[in-house]
Amino acid sequence: MKHLITIADLDRAAAIELLDTSERMAATQERQMRKLPALLGSTIVNLFMEDSTRTKLSFEAAAKRLSADVIGFAAKGSSISKGESLKDTALTLRAMGADAVVVRAPSSGAAHKLAHAGWIDVPIINAGDGTHQHPTQALLDAFTLRRHLGARSASGSLDGAGLDGLHVVIVGDILHSRVARSNVQLMTMLGARVTVVAPPSLVPVGADVWPCEVSYDFDDAIAQGPDAVMMLRVQRERMLGGGYFPSAAEYTRLLQLTDARAARLPEHAIIMHPGPMNRGFEIAGGAADGPRSVIIEQVAAGVVVRMAVLFHLLASNEREGS
Repeated sequence: MKHLITIADLDRAAAIELLDTSERMAATQERQMRKLPALLGSTIVNLFMEDSTRTKLSFEAAAKRLSADVIGFAAKGSSISKGESLKDTALTLRAMGADAVVVRAPSSGAAHKLAHAGWIDVPIINAGDGTHQHPTQALLDAFTLRRHLGARSASGSLDGAGLDGLHVVIVGDILHSRVARSNVQLMTMLGARVTVVAPPSLVPVGADVWPCEVSYDFDDAIAQGPDAVMMLRVQRERMLGGGYFPSAAEYTRLLQLTDARAARLPEHAIIMHPGPMNRGFEIAGGAADGPRSVIIEQVAAGVVVRMAVLFHLLASNEREGS
């Protein structure tokens, strides 16, 4: 694996290897000294051309805990905001001696372009590009699911386990969600059954050929007894012109994870959200904060999963090339 642009860059074995490495990284974070020397001397550039909190901070924490130097490169206040092209930005990063670039962009395909245009020859990690993909989010979601619901060996280890037999329901703005696209691809690869739920106006054209079920009825999906429900934020910033649903009240009536809906989930089921949350809109406060919720655990998982990705792209490749 040279880059991580989409889930298609992985097969099942590679995805499970990353999850297993994430478990080992998590174990190191329980020690008093959490920093590892694995990427000492490496420089990671976080190129964020779109606002972010959790993803940006967790990539920075992951790199620093592997002893890498981190350079933050935000669009606001940089030459990008003055119209500098992606090519010129890439050439700047190359001149700065970047060993890997984490890129988040509002345009679908920006990470692929950066990886394959020949401007810079270092690993590129897609931290979210437009409505296309967000592979590390899907990996941290799979990590969280596996920890709570995965099959364990006699020793209690999760090594080698996928998500076989689990049923995951993803609800909300599927149309604009790179998280939904990446999760459908990864979770089904790992053996889960996935159902996406949205009004017809928020289901992408072509979703009928995705490896998942498409439903327009949240209550019916809950009645099927899913193992996990993942709520998605309605991305109003991508809804130019509006008209995707009649009103906020109608959306919450049909698609909010209310406390009553949460109570109808199976006893073992977990509640997930990639953030940021619109409390009281797509998810009720009780559901977000209740004992079923693993939302904060997803945030913590982001650090160890991104440590694993950086380790495989940099430390593992260096050993193979030596």
